[in-house]
Amino acid sequence: MPRLPLSRHLRATLWLSGCLVLMLGAGGGCGAGASRSKPRPTVIQNIGSDTMVNLAQAWAEAYQGVAPNLSVEVSGGGSGLGIAALMNGTADVANSSRHIEPEEEAKGAQRWGIKPREFLVGFDALSIYVHKDNPITEISMEELHEIYAEGGRIDRWSQLGITNIPNARTDRIIRVSRQNNSGTYQYFRDVVCGKHTDFKLGSLDMNGSKDVVELVSRTPGAIGYSGLGYRTENVKMIPVSPRKGARAVLPNIATTLDRSYPISRPMFMYTPGQPPPHVLAFLEWVVSPAGQSIVERIGYIPMPPKEAAP
Repeated sequence: MPRLPLSRHLRATLWLSGCLVLMLGAGGGCGAGASRSKPRPTVIQNIGSDTMVNLAQAWAEAYQGVAPNLSVEVSGGGSGLGIAALMNGTADVANSSRHIEPEEEAKGAQRWGIKPREFLVGFDALSIYVHKDNPITEISMEELHEIYAEGGRIDRWSQLGITNIPNARTDRIIRVSRQNNSGTYQYFRDVVCGKHTDFKLGSLDMNGSKDVVELVSRTPGAIGYSGLGYRTENVKMIPVSPRKGARAVLPNIATTLDRSYPISRPMFMYTPGQPPPHVLAFLEWVVSPAGQSIVERIGYIPMPPKEAAP
């Protein structure tokens, strides 16, 4: 008996049915373009310092070329938030622009049976910013204390000899600061206000380092502090002296490493004790010449070669 030809509709139905069987049975696609799905990359959760977030993101992007099967996911929120995330297990690495506090270290030791491990990854010169049209040429640590510290007596620009700031509505100094979960906030308070002195009330407290610089750039009568890497052309960075009458210097690599700039600090990454091999490999790359070249490119201070890993 002769074989009857299949209709076009029936041939299409049978072809689709065959594809479905192959997909369900073998997990593959149908046709020449079918391919196996790629394995998911290993993820490192990197949380913490807002000062370091741009730097950490640059490290993460560059490391993708070194370890294609590993993804570093970066988020900010402050040094305190990063260390808290490390403690509760949601971060593999915490970025911090301050040393870990003794109580945080003790909590980590109790949780893991070993203290958190500290990695020095670079330095930041905490810069003093004013509006680009402000004619001030320098400031001393004593004057910063009088501006920011509780009980400080400087509230007006005229007290610093500045009598005309273009487009400023008043002579009043508008203090821009950070929120108290920030490592930058704590460092500035300790160094400028004093370890046993709080900030004056009435400052404008911003969530992030970038926010500080942006507000100062829009506010002729403002002064603020933020990381060196957040400088823009719309703000002016003021040289700082350790005391009135002493030489004022701008923050840069040389003045940070020789400690002539008085508001510089180390930057850290913390892990819960000894990190697993893939995390340790990433951190060793961060302190290598390749990782440290990114520190300088982003605008921070790399570690001296003798301190960085070979």
